[in-house]
Amino acid sequence: MPRSVRIGYGLGSLATGTFGTVPGLILLYYLTDVLAVPAALAGAAVFLPKAWDVLINPLVGAAADRSRLQGGSRRPFLLAGALTLPPLFALLFAAPPLRGIGAAGYVAVLFLLAATAYAVFQVPYVTLPAEMTEDPAERGRVLAWRVGFLGVAILLSGALAPAIAHADGDTPGSYRTMGVVVAILLAAGMLGAWRAVRRAPTVARSEAEPSLRAQLAVARDNPVFTALAGMWTVQALAVGVMLAGVQYFATYVVGSPEAVTPLFACMIGPLVLMMPLWNRLARARGTVFAQWCASLLFTGAAALVFLTRYTSPVVGYVAVALVGVAYAGLQLLPLTMLADTLAADTARTGRRRAATFTGLWTAAETLALALGSGVFAAVLAVTGFRSSEASEEVAQPAAALTGINAGMSLLPALLSLAGCALLAVYARRSAAASAPAPGAPPTTP
Repeated sequence: MPRSVRIGYGLGSLATGTFGTVPGLILLYYLTDVLAVPAALAGAAVFLPKAWDVLINPLVGAAADRSRLQGGSRRPFLLAGALTLPPLFALLFAAPPLRGIGAAGYVAVLFLLAATAYAVFQVPYVTLPAEMTEDPAERGRVLAWRVGFLGVAILLSGALAPAIAHADGDTPGSYRTMGVVVAILLAAGMLGAWRAVRRAPTVARSEAEPSLRAQLAVARDNPVFTALAGMWTVQALAVGVMLAGVQYFATYVVGSPEAVTPLFACMIGPLVLMMPLWNRLARARGTVFAQWCASLLFTGAAALVFLTRYTSPVVGYVAVALVGVAYAGLQLLPLTMLADTLAADTARTGRRRAATFTGLWTAAETLALALGSGVFAAVLAVTGFRSSEASEEVAQPAAALTGINAGMSLLPALLSLAGCALLAVYARRSAAASAPAPGAPPTTP
């Protein structure tokens, strides 16, 4: 496969990483602290449009499978997503002269349309590596570029978007500028991937089941995948809660809205640097062992964040940096386990069901990240958080400050522990599935 195809395919992760990061990082805060939307309503406006992905993803996958359009069945969908998502994203943060319920309705509708456009791009995009090559080593090189660009996208968009949004003191105009800049980044990644994969070979055809019910039936047939997907979902939920909380943590615990940029840099900065080390540990001691290390480190570091309010902001920065070290492993290692699980399923059933499993995987991730914002919004609502416009300064009650601090730290730590329990189930099921059947002759090394 040409090197330009591998690199060009990876460019698509500039879009998937950006769209997966920026709304989860600042959209809830944009609603509550710029558009004066009550916390509970803001949580619904962020969560419900992304929950739509769970329904739309199987439909997009089935449509792409049936498509025989010129340019291949996947590329026209990539182009359609590339032409619609960037302008919709810019409109999402256009900050119309609406406040409260009206603003929540506007954002919810635009976010729903943007999520649909994203699904049109993402579902075919994640299916492509299984169809471009049957060589595991070559597929690994393709995915390495994807993960590498993903790390760059998360770091770049997660640091750049808040910096632009806060440049003029959280004004609606600064959010409009941020929306346009991020839209350009989305367009560059999506159009780059669409252009590059025109030279990609198609050596295999993976077809998704036509409905969500059929896809779930396939997943139930593979208990190893269900345990792995459950772990991934809970893990993504923990990350989603932290992403939703980091802006509130910077503003109300550290004491400066602008602190979100260095905090996010501490969290995401280690991503690209630490991935090779996690990969080396996985090769030396096994992927499951490395995942245990990453999960436990994330749990401990997230709990440590709680002490920031009672000690010093330095503790928060150090703890968030440790979260970032763990996050690098949590991004890489589950994808490795997923590839192993898909290969084992093909060997066991003789069927290529990668499109089905990857569709469920991405839907679960999207739903969990969106639910993270909803869960954090619920914490704000329960603890009495007071929403406001950008020009207002509102004193928050002590209960809300405690809720922000605990929601950013203890809640993700507890979710990570739940993920560890599912990791144990995955490890047990995976070992049982790979064990030789009773009475089978021993294999020759």
